[in-house]
This record gives sequence, C-alpha cells and structure tokens, in this order.
Amino acid sequence: MSSAKGSNLILIGFMGSGKSSVARILAKESGHLWVDTDSLLELREGMSVAQIFEQHKEEGFRALERELAFQMRHSLQESIISTGGGMPLFCDLSSLGKLFFLDLPFEAILERLSKEERAKRPLLNDLSKAKALFNQRRSSYLHLANHTLQADQSPLKVAQEILSLL
Repeated sequence: MSSAKGSNLILIGFMGSGKSSVARILAKESGHLWVDTDSLLELREGMSVAQIFEQHKEEGFRALERELAFQMRHSLQESIISTGGGMPLFCDLSSLGKLFFLDLPFEAILERLSKEERAKRPLLNDLSKAKALFNQRRSSYLHLANHTLQADQSPLKVAQEILSLL
C-alpha cells in the first residue's frame, strides 16, 4: 500500500459477512493496523453497539460514526478498516481508501451467525425487515465498492484475493 492518506483498505458489507475475520487476516499478513469501527465506538462510548442504539437511537449512532470517519480521515493511513454494516451508507469513506465489498447471500449470513451473535444485533430481530434492509444495502454496497468479492469462502481466501488486487 502507498503511504498517502486514502491508502487504507476498507471492508464493507452486511453484518456477518466476515469483515472482521478478513480484516484480522489482512492486518496480520500486511503488518498494518486493523481498526474495527464498531469496536472502536464501543470502546469510546463504554457500551455495546446495541446499547448505543438503545440509548442514542440510530440517528445518534450514525452521528458517532460520522465523527469517527472524520477523525480516521485525518489520522489513519495504510490501515485495514472493517466497518459496521451501515457506516458506508451514512459516511463518505471513499477518501479514506479503497472499498472492498464482501458479498454474501442473506441466508448464508444467518447460517454463519450463532443465536448469541444474532441476539446482539438489533437489526436482526425482525427477519423480514432485515432481509429488506439487506437487499437495500447490497445495492448501495455494489455501487460504492471499488471491488466486490464473493465472501462464501474462507476468510483466508477472501483476504488473499484482496491482497492479489493490490
């Protein structure tokens, strides 16, 4: 990766598509910093994403994401960034680096997530609404991404495919 700002690798996709798993591998393989935006927000706010949503509603959560995106734009370079599922739709991330969409069918996402994981994700409480949201977001991800990768393979293979595109 080059050393200029905008040289980050940004993984986007619906919750459960493997962004964090792939980012962890990319960071290990490249030696670059890995930033998970949801984890960073949880750390900063001292509560889980679900609690942030409950306390601040979606509007407040998106404002926190926009603030984080602004800060990352001015402080990160040559980093691996895994985003929350909605972040690319509410924040302009294109100036941060290349966007890689991890595309996975909705049914495969549900299979990947354990009941405990699904319980931590408030947007999955109503599966019909979640499926509609998935379809809407998928269209946006396809439009925003510099590269789209099929994420129905191991995180290692997805990471290797991303590295081959650089």
